[in-house]
Amino acid sequence: MSLFGKIFGSGGKGGKAPTPQEAIQRLRETEEMLAKKQEFLEKKIDQELVTAKKNGTKNKRAALQALKRKKRYEKQLAQIDGTLSTIEFQREALENANTNTEVLKNMGYAAKAMKAAHENMDIDKVDDLMAEITEQQEVAQEISDVISRPVGFGEDYDEDELMAELEELEQEELDKNLLEIEGTEDVPLPSVPSASLPSRPAKKKVEEDEDDMADLEAWAAN
Repeated sequence: MSLFGKIFGSGGKGGKAPTPQEAIQRLRETEEMLAKKQEFLEKKIDQELVTAKKNGTKNKRAALQALKRKKRYEKQLAQIDGTLSTIEFQREALENANTNTEVLKNMGYAAKAMKAAHENMDIDKVDDLMAEITEQQEVAQEISDVISRPVGFGEDYDEDELMAELEELEQEELDKNLLEIEGTEDVPLPSVPSASLPSRPAKKKVEEDEDDMADLEAWAAN
């Protein structure tokens, strides 16, 4: 029986093949078993090395036997390392295959669901429906445009004519203002009087004499 037959078991003819999950679990168990074997061999190698050093000068024969066992253990350890690498590679391949299987299975479910969703759909009916929707949207837009259009009830005016009339009115108002300004310039201003203003009236002769007498008396008293 082959190594894989020992690991996975022989189903024989008509036997049921193991599932990827079962094979992955078996490989993991084998890896754990070989890892324990590695630890055992590493300890044995260390022990034989100590024995060889201990009997190196006293008992060469015992030292040589210890070194031989050490070499044999090292060879087994190297074989286990190679086996672990092979098992690890196979386990990763199985895990990837299992992942791909699940992905394909889910994609198959999705494809069936999509097919069931589209089963009652006719592409021609879909095209007709979309064309009808587009047509109704155009009708709705036209209705909105008509409703929002200003209604003058027959009052249809030419914008250019209205603007020309407005400019004429503005020009007439401007001309009127200019005429009013020119009219104010023709009004004569009042002339300056040519006669001299009346001077301050002179004091009467009597009042002047009284003032002179008052000044004379004040001087005499001094």
